[in-house]
Amino acid sequence: MGDVPASVKGMNDILPPDVSKWHFLEEKARGVLESFAYRELRTPVLEYTSLFTRSVGEVTDVVEKQMYTFDDRDGRSVSMRPEGTAPAVRAYLAASQWNQEPVTRWYYLGPMFRHERAQRGRLRQFHQIGAELFGVSEPSIDAEMIAMLATLLTELGIPPASFTVTLNTLGQPEERPAYRDALVAFLTKHRDRLDEDSKRRLELNPLRVLDSKSPDVQALVAEAPVIHDHIGDESRARFARVREVLTGLGVAHEVDPRLVRGLDYYTATIFEIKVTAGDLGAQNTVCGGGRYDRLVESLGGPKVPALGFGLGIERALLAMAEPAASFEPALAVFVATLDPAALGYVLPLAHRLRAAGIRTEVEHRGGSLKSQLKRADKLRARLAIIVGENEVTARRVQVKDLAAGTQLEIAEADLESKIRQLLD
Repeated sequence: MGDVPASVKGMNDILPPDVSKWHFLEEKARGVLESFAYRELRTPVLEYTSLFTRSVGEVTDVVEKQMYTFDDRDGRSVSMRPEGTAPAVRAYLAASQWNQEPVTRWYYLGPMFRHERAQRGRLRQFHQIGAELFGVSEPSIDAEMIAMLATLLTELGIPPASFTVTLNTLGQPEERPAYRDALVAFLTKHRDRLDEDSKRRLELNPLRVLDSKSPDVQALVAEAPVIHDHIGDESRARFARVREVLTGLGVAHEVDPRLVRGLDYYTATIFEIKVTAGDLGAQNTVCGGGRYDRLVESLGGPKVPALGFGLGIERALLAMAEPAASFEPALAVFVATLDPAALGYVLPLAHRLRAAGIRTEVEHRGGSLKSQLKRADKLRARLAIIVGENEVTARRVQVKDLAAGTQLEIAEADLESKIRQLLD
């Protein structure tokens, strides 16, 4: 063997049986989101870079350090989407969606791309389930979205006791300058404790210092002023109402006054859900989101209130304790053939079973009956159809119930109905 091609770092293959666990998660997500009246949206992987610099923010980790950005053949800068909200807003604007639907509820599933330091639960091609809701400003809708996420995690088999819902409010953009001034005054006083990255952000976008991953800066931030002390009565009352509705929906939650999220477009309510179950390790934030009431307008649309979330599929899978193999559909029928004539006879019969929705695998390679039945066991097949010269002549097949160890003969004409009976 020569040089085997390598996959790109941080971009993983997903093989069976893992794919079956993905299917389970995706089907549960579709079921929950559609029960809340969301409909699926699909956007391209590639967007013009300006979409993200204008929405996510130029002085964010995502835009500064993590985007896969290059010039296309027309010389225009394009980027592989690092998150799903900005493309959804672009699609909303392109369709003038507010004219069709005053309230729009969209969800999406798909890959996102960030050039991060690859580690457990943090990949360079990662997958998200996201949802965006446009056209409602009432605080009750914030609570409904968070409750929808809690419902989804529970449906995935992650019990409420093992996840924590954390909220904060960023108030309105007009309230931010006062907080920004207080934060800058505090950070300037302790400038010697900041790393180079945070010193630069202090000049350009001081709120991003709160998002620093440096343990020393995090320790300093724990002493910094909090945004809650700098917002008005209306913003506080709104946040109190979100909490009240959440409690009414039975969702336990806590407030973290230092939660900021890593993107610039957020306003008012923001939230994260961390999971302690499963195999997540330190990267245990499974989903997060919040309001972005000014984003549609800032990208050239009308004033439309909006909110959304992103849930990391890889992280949610790590939080689900059941092994991937347990999500694989069992093989209903394994067909063992004892000679070439038997294979020719049984192939059309196997086609009939598949047309009836019965999962069937035919052994084309022959071999001893013992070795074929051993393979049937390995595939966790429920039934084995055995065909040799006698069966071809009689136009009947032997069917072995591999769980019960019993065997019976079935006429060709009765095949589907009898197999269905045995499986039920």
